Amino acid sequence: MSTDRTIDYVEFPAEDFDLVQKFYSQTFGWAFTSYGPDYHAFTDKTLSGGFYKSTLKSTTDSGAALLVLFAEDLEALQQEVQANGGRIHKEIFSFPGGRRFHFLDPHGNELAVWSSK
Repeated sequence: MSTDRTIDYVEFPAEDFDLVQKFYSQTFGWAFTSYGPDYHAFTDKTLSGGFYKSTLKSTTDSGAALLVLFAEDLEALQQEVQANGGRIHKEIFSFPGGRRFHFLDPHGNELAVWSSK
């Protein structure tokens, strides 16, 4: 399978790298590499990205693209998001093809999680 013209990397703003790294490591199993005080990279086994030093936040209300993750057990992951410091932005709702919820990470970036169940 060719990777030509596919999404290859995503970046988010973050002010406290320790806080977001702890959240994403505990909740989603992401692995991190520090590239100094202004950038930390991550991988989730299929997608790579990073967090750059900024007070800005990535939310759909501000026009940002929405990164949507997948989970087999939506309710269990929603509980983990909350237990690890995330805030639910939109409770679980149905849409054509499945169900999903939106959350804000500890910095305030908005992501979503969907499931076909």
